[in-house]
Amino acid sequence: MNAAVRALRQNQSGTFALQITSMIDMFTIILVFLLKSYSSSVVDMAPMKDLRLPSSTATVSPVEALKLAVSKDGIYVDDKSIVVFENGQLPKSATDASDTRFIKPLFEALNTLAQKSKNIAKQNENVTFDGKIVFQADQSLNYQLIKKVMYTATIAGYSDFKFAVVAQQ
Repeated sequence: MNAAVRALRQNQSGTFALQITSMIDMFTIILVFLLKSYSSSVVDMAPMKDLRLPSSTATVSPVEALKLAVSKDGIYVDDKSIVVFENGQLPKSATDASDTRFIKPLFEALNTLAQKSKNIAKQNENVTFDGKIVFQADQSLNYQLIKKVMYTATIAGYSDFKFAVVAQQ
């Protein structure tokens, strides 16, 4: 027999074992990395009916916070009506006589929610009151009205505004 054929037969009798331990470790690391880097938002950001949000190119994900909406009909906190507009305008009875930028019913609602959150934070160290508010405003509203709402919210302790917009395409 030829020496090459004999060498080939000797190699066939040997076994070849595939070591997959390293490959399994590699796939596990990749899987963990992908799971950690994948994020999904569970924040419900459905705008109110008949509310046209302004468009923007912003790509920041929504955050979990108190929802304040100003539509053509009134002001809403967590979908609860706080102030109803009269003919599309803020009623005079809703503002303070000494400070016309201050909206009394809105302050009372926000202050109550802020105090509740602060009391929860005192009893639970995992919870903090950070004053975040998701602000939804109709794009056709007067800036002076939006400014009054923001002024009142800041006095109530909500100074970190996150504006809700529609993604521009």
